[in-house]
Amino acid sequence: MFERRDRPEARRRQVPRELPRPERVLAFLSLLVGSFVFAYPFLWMVATSLRTNQGVAAAGISLWPIQWRFANYVDGLASFPFWRYLGNSVLSTVIPVVGTVLVSSLAGFAFARIPARGAAAVFALVLATMLLPGEVTIVPQFILFRMLHMMDTLYPIILPALFGSPFFIFLFRQFYLRLPDALTDAARIDGAGWFRTWWSIYLPLSQPVVVAAAVLQFMSSWNNFLTPAIYVTTTTWKTLPLALAGFSSVNSTDTTLLMATTIVVIAPCIAIFFLAQRHIVGGISFTGSR
Repeated sequence: MFERRDRPEARRRQVPRELPRPERVLAFLSLLVGSFVFAYPFLWMVATSLRTNQGVAAAGISLWPIQWRFANYVDGLASFPFWRYLGNSVLSTVIPVVGTVLVSSLAGFAFARIPARGAAAVFALVLATMLLPGEVTIVPQFILFRMLHMMDTLYPIILPALFGSPFFIFLFRQFYLRLPDALTDAARIDGAGWFRTWWSIYLPLSQPVVVAAAVLQFMSSWNNFLTPAIYVTTTTWKTLPLALAGFSSVNSTDTTLLMATTIVVIAPCIAIFFLAQRHIVGGISFTGSR
């Protein structure tokens, strides 16, 4: 009789052994303490937004308001033209999100599926731009937009995002490399061009990466302070992060209104992140290797 042996594949697919109960409890407590340490500044900001000015000085590091004052949110939003700045922020965020996702996806598809001489060198050059800090390109971009007479507008905030992001191009390329080559072959047999193949087949299949790139770009554009501070000189095109800086200088002693307004400004980022958290992790992790 032949002796039965386990195949190597079966041994590799064995379920990993769970940690003993004491170690799991210790790991959970460590994560709980670490989460509280990182979340404490945000929790203090929420508590401060609901306090009175006297309560801020008396509460110290406490996270529970003694006197609840929800009117801070109404007074904070009424103290500056919130809706005008909100419209500027939405405009300077939605357009870069859509443009960055589409251009990065198109470039990633070209690097992954269109055979071209020197494509690897060009892709390496694109990735090399990630090594440059953003501060290096501030002066050249400032000179360029000043020569184009785009100062005190939203164009310097919107236009750079329409050329794609090297990191997102890398994510899309890795994702498209994992898809079977039969998709491209079938589209070419049906007479579809490269653009139609990307738009009708590859872009709909890349939903995890699209969501991840869109959320990350949204947070970057929505919280962008440096670029508006450089190019926007009047109150007409101010965005919300830039308006908060002016708000803190004008109302430097009214901490409650500043915290309440800040909560309103960052609320969209918090909501979008928690709603799309699974898609962000899945989209980035799925592009790890071919």
